Amino acid sequence: QVQLVESGGGLVQAGGSLRLSCTASGRDFSTYILGWFRQAPGKEREFVGTITWTDSDTYYASAVLGRFIISRDNAKNTVYLQMNSLSPEDTAVYYCAARTWSRSFYSTRQLSDRYAYWGQGTQVIVSS
Repeated sequence: QVQLVESGGGLVQAGGSLRLSCTASGRDFSTYILGWFRQAPGKEREFVGTITWTDSDTYYASAVLGRFIISRDNAKNTVYLQMNSLSPEDTAVYYCAARTWSRSFYSTRQLSDRYAYWGQGTQVIVSS
């Protein structure tokens, strides 16, 4: 099992940047696939992006592609979400999540119910 704790959220002006961190405790962090999701007030939780075991294997939702970057440091048991060119539409609680590999991964990586472990979330507010 793995426990996840997000940090780095806060208030930022539109056009600004913010970096979220998600630190894991537990065994075998490097074997997990990590994802970021977000949930805005009154909306369903939505997929942001995911990273497998290397920084080169990432995938992003179209809403954040080109603005957000996910990376991981297995030595620190941490995954990062670098958010650039933020807009008020990015305001949400951001969650990191972890899952293990399956043959259906590439067709299910956007599905939140495939991630077994979740952090408590960190609030991001982007002011206009």
